[in-house]
Amino acid sequence: MLLKINKAMENIDYTYSHNWDKINIHEYFEVEHWTKALGINKEELAKAVAVAGNSADAVKKYLSK
Repeated sequence: MLLKINKAMENIDYTYSHNWDKINIHEYFEVEHWTKALGINKEELAKAVAVAGNSADAVKKYLSK
């Protein structure tokens, strides 16, 4: 059985029930959210999380330097 991806599913708004205090770089929708919100690419996000930890505030502080 083949699964078809519903294009409408790409536009789901996860903000209503998600805790955005932490950044999980292993979740696609979080990477998409944070790269757009912070204006950086995936590699820059991964480096910032590796250095500052997964706290959103810590990553923002690290990137503001």
